Amino acid sequence: MLELGSFIAGPFAGQILGDYGAEVIKIEPPGLGDPMRRWGVLRDGESLWWPSIARNKRSVCVDLRDPRGREVVRSLASHCDIVLENFRPGRLQQWGLGYDALSQSNPSLIMVHVSGFGQTGPRARSAGFGSVGEAVGGLRYTIGDPGLPPSRAGISLGDALAALFSVIGALAALSEARVSGKGQEIDVAIYEAVAALMESSMADYELGGVLRERTGSVLPGVAPSNVYRTKDGSEVVIAANADSVFSRLCEAMGCPELAQDERFASHTARGDHMRELDDRISAWTETLAIGELLEILEEAAVPAGRIYSAADMLADAQYAARSMVLRMTSFQGWEVPMQGVVPKFSRTPGAVRSTGPSLGQDTRAVLCGPTGITEEDYEELRNANVVVGD
Repeated sequence: MLELGSFIAGPFAGQILGDYGAEVIKIEPPGLGDPMRRWGVLRDGESLWWPSIARNKRSVCVDLRDPRGREVVRSLASHCDIVLENFRPGRLQQWGLGYDALSQSNPSLIMVHVSGFGQTGPRARSAGFGSVGEAVGGLRYTIGDPGLPPSRAGISLGDALAALFSVIGALAALSEARVSGKGQEIDVAIYEAVAALMESSMADYELGGVLRERTGSVLPGVAPSNVYRTKDGSEVVIAANADSVFSRLCEAMGCPELAQDERFASHTARGDHMRELDDRISAWTETLAIGELLEILEEAAVPAGRIYSAADMLADAQYAARSMVLRMTSFQGWEVPMQGVVPKFSRTPGAVRSTGPSLGQDTRAVLCGPTGITEEDYEELRNANVVVGD
């Protein structure tokens, strides 16, 4: 597959497809390459995110502003199953790299477009990052404390959701193309990827007269399901809102009678008396250290988990047992921990075969392969700075 894009939404989709076995050829502009090389936490001026988001990819450095560079990309696309791009809508058509042009020589080509607002509609040409998609998609309105401005998650959630829908769409289209022999375009809008996760919020408002608001760490009517502090200052999520689970929690607390109390005996009653119930549970958890509390809840089969930081994830036995912390050596020689492949396949497991490459690391090897460019032609393009890489 060919990855034409930068930042997060498109490249994260490319990362996932690469994990599943795709050969990902990433096109980067000469000079600084993808801005993700310099985003996030830096070491020696380079991103610690890059080894992960660009893993399993080959870096080919081509100047798309030059007609000769665009011709190189057209040639590459004729050999690809998937082209993934996240330029502003209309840009690739201006360059003669739109779907109509690329599919002429490759009718089964699948082209995945990722943008803020999609390829059509009154806002199609508007710039839109993941944060804007989270706002317009309705997510930001529901996150945070009621008396404060909307909050955001500490990650680029909108971009990640768009990437996941891009992968789903690409794989569905690829499966269909194996039958029909025909490709198609997949149009992923970040705001729609976010809106798709907003459950029944539109129906709740229009038909039920209920506008979902910011509610902090709880969901109205769902109790107990909150964050509780422990004796040693840790924080744990306990989710015991189902009747049978709540009964087991009451037994673990040494208060079995609570499960029969009319204030807490049903899902609706617990929701109506959420604050009172949370106070009772907090009074109990604050008498126990985190380890003791989790052991009690595990024995009682009550879903619970301590709120993890990155340090906790790196040290956790469950993460280790399921290869969710991989340590790979970057091209700079750093040993970089990164998340493992999700999901787990029983017969064809995904793999991280390489970390994010240096800029233009694979330009010559790729272009002097399927595109049919000779070494002489390559040197001519390189001397003209149309392509970069030794």
